Amino acid sequence: MRSPFRLRAPVILPADPACSVLRDAVLDVDAAGRIGYCGPAERAPESPDRLVDCTGILLPGLVNAHAHSPMTVLRGMGGDLPLLRWLHEVIWPAETRLTPPDIEAGMLLGSVEMLRAGVTTSTEMYFHGEQLANAVLAAGGRLVATMGIIDAPNWDWRAMLEEINDWIDADGLRHGPDERIEVGYGPHSAYTLPPEALTMVGEVARERGALVHIHVAESAAEDAVQRERYGSVPAMLESLGLLGGRVLAAHAVHLSDEDIQVFARAGVSVAHCPGSNAKLASGIARLTDLRAAGVPVGLGTDGPASNDDLDLWEDMRLAALLARLSTMDSAALGAVDVLLMATRGGAEALGRNDIGALEAGRWADVVQVDADDPAFAAGLDVPDEQLLANLVWAAGSRTVRDVWVAGEQVVADGEPTRVDRAKVQAAAAAVTRRLLRG
Repeated sequence: MRSPFRLRAPVILPADPACSVLRDAVLDVDAAGRIGYCGPAERAPESPDRLVDCTGILLPGLVNAHAHSPMTVLRGMGGDLPLLRWLHEVIWPAETRLTPPDIEAGMLLGSVEMLRAGVTTSTEMYFHGEQLANAVLAAGGRLVATMGIIDAPNWDWRAMLEEINDWIDADGLRHGPDERIEVGYGPHSAYTLPPEALTMVGEVARERGALVHIHVAESAAEDAVQRERYGSVPAMLESLGLLGGRVLAAHAVHLSDEDIQVFARAGVSVAHCPGSNAKLASGIARLTDLRAAGVPVGLGTDGPASNDDLDLWEDMRLAALLARLSTMDSAALGAVDVLLMATRGGAEALGRNDIGALEAGRWADVVQVDADDPAFAAGLDVPDEQLLANLVWAAGSRTVRDVWVAGEQVVADGEPTRVDRAKVQAAAAAVTRRLLRG
């Protein structure tokens, strides 16, 4: 067990539904790494022995709702191709040459990149779960490992499904230090799996209470056969029995009104990836309509080969900008909306109530944003609305200074505390150079 401690800061953003701004506030971390108290200093209980004075803004660790972070080693490859050509001509051929150690090297670099940007939890759809978990635990982050399932040459979807079943049955849905690893199912998409596979995934995931994480309607051309037969991918997933448990639909760009109602009725969440959708010209998701229908929405970066970074602050801004542009409404989405989508909303999209907010009982996943930056030139003693606007619109990941996961400091003064960043980058670079040599 660790020693309890208190963080005191001029501003704490607990990411409650109202997006409150707490002035002169404290956050207590207990010996288990969970939050004991978060609120005004004047009403705080007796202080733990250790006090950490912070000079910036404290907020919850960000939640990346959709990523393929091991693809850091593929960054920049085929970057100007549309989605399907990019997958078939560049990415999938390169991925067949990745070894488990390669994937671990890429994931470790991705974990370091995310932690330095204040992203404490990432939802990964990839392969070789042991290597994903090893990398994330080495860096000190939190992982939702939705293991990939695909029907393609050299891939056996039945065997992949059984491996996930076995992992959950052996270790449980959440395990590891401070429950930093969660295991789920990552059926790639309706167009890369037979209907039978989608039905089976839904059944076994519901039996175990596990998350199903699937690409849905990312580009207009990807699922023509499925749409012709079923009307739409959401209708297909509903008819095949995939829906009904914890389901997270990544991208969900090309949805009809009926599709949105299917999601709302079935309790499906959406991982909105505005940066990747824009770069691949996949389209602009109907974010305001999804939210109006009550569909939980989190933010995702997608993979670092298609975005091309793991900076969720950038996706916060893009989500708001594209929502305003697509609706021609400058009030369609504000700073508060996207900040909550990146924190509390991301946790809700995953079906998690233990992360994403600074509330008693949740894990102490905390980020300090440095106020010594041009974004906060007027200081922190400005109206709440202005402070939140400066944080979301002007500050960004460059201002992330310190990060704690379950009360453990994993980033200090902008650098990881558990691993040597130079060595992590060098290991990933060696993988990329080998792939480029052919």
